[in-house]
Amino acid sequence: MLKEFKDFIAKGNVMDMAVGIIVGAAFTAIVKAMVADLINPIIGVFTGGLDFTNRFAVISGDVAAGTSLEAAREAGASVFAYGSFIMAVINFLIIAFVVFMLVRYVNKIKAATEKPVEEAPAAPAGPSELDVLLEIRDSLKK
Repeated sequence: MLKEFKDFIAKGNVMDMAVGIIVGAAFTAIVKAMVADLINPIIGVFTGGLDFTNRFAVISGDVAAGTSLEAAREAGASVFAYGSFIMAVINFLIIAFVVFMLVRYVNKIKAATEKPVEEAPAAPAGPSELDVLLEIRDSLKK
């Protein structure tokens, strides 16, 4: 069983997957920072300072007006945190767009580096069946 495990780990696709997961985690941190530090302030400018992360509705419990989402949760209130959902959707759309652009760029690089497949010159076509029959007929006439 240990030998099979070593063989499994040594395969290239497992290592590629591990590298992908690590890079994905780092990429997620970058996107979160971009959304929190760049996108949210821009959205806030257009929406009059609205910050989606602290938008919620109290389902049950006593929460003072203007309380942050974290404080409401710490107070034990049951909250419907729709702002967190909106931010998750924004994060998803940004990540999906960036991954799309990355894949598109990589595909363009791959296409540029691949040599075009050169078609082999077509072998000269031999005489057709009709040509052979006509040649035989002409030789028989002689």
